[in-house]
Formats: sequence, C-alpha cells, structure tokens
Amino acid sequence: MGTVHSRLRLAAIAGCILLGNSIALAASPEKGKTLFVTYGCFQCHGTVGQGGNAGPKLAPNPMPYEALANFVRTTDRQMPPYREAVLPNDDLADIYAYLQSVPAAPDYKTITILKD
Repeated sequence: MGTVHSRLRLAAIAGCILLGNSIALAASPEKGKTLFVTYGCFQCHGTVGQGGNAGPKLAPNPMPYEALANFVRTTDRQMPPYREAVLPNDDLADIYAYLQSVPAAPDYKTITILKD
C-alpha cells in the first residue's frame, strides 16, 4: 500500500512541476512587460527588473517560477503579498515570461567607449 501511495505522491509532484513550467512557457513576455508596469513592479524592481532601492534584482535570470509565485503570494516582508484576486496567475506567468526575456547586460569589456 505504501508503494502505491508513494507513486501517487510522486506523480502529483511531477504534475505540479510540469504545470508550473507549462504556465510559464505559455505566457507572453510582451504582455508581461506591460503588466510589470501596470501592477507597479517597476517602482521597486526597476523598469527591466534590475533592482532598486526598495526591491531586489529580478532579471535577467529570474528565480524559478514556483519560487517567485510562492514569494509573491505569501510574502510578509516589505513587499505586500499579491493574492490571486489581485494578481491573477495568468498575469503573474506573463510577468515571469517578461523577466525571463530580459537580456543580460553586455560585458563592459565589449563596450567601445569604455575601452579608451
């Protein structure tokens, strides 16, 4: 009986992981960029998620979607929690897709004006 329960539990965990990844994969970076501004994320995290005085860096290379979503929903720190009624899951997935799309800054050694 324990083996069946363990297999069902593993299947449920795998399903959650796949669902989380498919949410992020189906999202729109273009819509997410607009929502990042609409929900006011830029005010603390900068216009491209680079971080600021009030909020940490979110992009490029954001934390995994599940970790970000969990923090956004349950935080008890400076940032207020954004429950699903305020920030729907689809919008959060779009914002995450935008953060994933932010390119890394170029290496300063490749910037001509900085070489002189």
